[in-house]
Amino acid sequence: MTLAYGVLSGGGVCARVDGRVLDLGGIDPCFAQPSLNAFMARGPEFWTEMQTRVSEGAEVAAPRLVMPFEVADYVDFYSSLHHATNLGRMFRPGSEPLLPNWRHLPVGYHGRAGTVVPDGTPVGRPRGQRPGPTFGPSERLDIELEAGFVIGVPSKLGEPVPVGRALDHVFGAVLVNDWSARDIQAWEYQPLGPFLGKSFATSISRWVVPLSELADRRAASGAQEPEPLPYLREPPWAFDIDLEVELNGAVVARTNTRHLYWSIAQQIAHLTVNGASVRTGDLLATGTISGPERDQRGSLIELSWNGEDPIALPDGSVRSFLEDGDEVVLRGEPLGDVRGVIEPALEG
Repeated sequence: MTLAYGVLSGGGVCARVDGRVLDLGGIDPCFAQPSLNAFMARGPEFWTEMQTRVSEGAEVAAPRLVMPFEVADYVDFYSSLHHATNLGRMFRPGSEPLLPNWRHLPVGYHGRAGTVVPDGTPVGRPRGQRPGPTFGPSERLDIELEAGFVIGVPSKLGEPVPVGRALDHVFGAVLVNDWSARDIQAWEYQPLGPFLGKSFATSISRWVVPLSELADRRAASGAQEPEPLPYLREPPWAFDIDLEVELNGAVVARTNTRHLYWSIAQQIAHLTVNGASVRTGDLLATGTISGPERDQRGSLIELSWNGEDPIALPDGSVRSFLEDGDEVVLRGEPLGDVRGVIEPALEG
């Protein structure tokens, strides 16, 4: 059985089971809610129990889905070694591509939960300050192909979550496109990191795949060197999920979550080691997932090498960054699709 959970446009939780969509509203009161949050908060034992009962749901014809959960907090990490190395080479030529801390901790920043939107939501071109400074619509609009993990069981404020128990807090996974305005980001990110260049939109898939559905995709990964500090130490691993980027109908990149250096368990352990808590509905994204080859890169800035080597599309057009009207589709079974069309910037 392949299983994922979503929320119907009229309210109520549904499940996708082997291609069929079932309304679960009559099984338990938590399924009659307008989001997955109440279900996710019940914990692993209840999740397992409900997995055995989803077939009791009523089949839905032509289901329409909405945002699957209420996002409590959003954290975006930077967990792909190849992505971090590529950006370091572009932005700091002649220097070490990785900053000294990168192999010692999962680098991340707190994003904006209120602009996380479901698959299919149009993305307006953001306006802001660009290098110069000048002000106007972003001219270097980009994508970021990521996986995201959704917290079900909250942790207690002041109590770090050990890496060995971190996955007990994770309900499931989604596919993520963390849209990025590279010119706005380049002007603002020093000294404190991303802000307006990242906060205008983050798209996620409308189905949440339970972590238990990914158990057989867990695979050993390469050694982490140097060995992480004790609170992050675990045998290196990653999920094995094939991913692809489609731009205007053409596949321009294929990669895999196995290229991630830091695991979701290590991300949670690091996030909470200072006493910060995780909450039901937190979204923890991996950061852009890139592999070692050019066609395995999960962002346009890497695929076009900062705009200097544009991407050729089958219709004869080329892209360094996104143009108005472009459609991007990210895919990664069993996580599903994330689709978005770029709309022109608002006047004003």
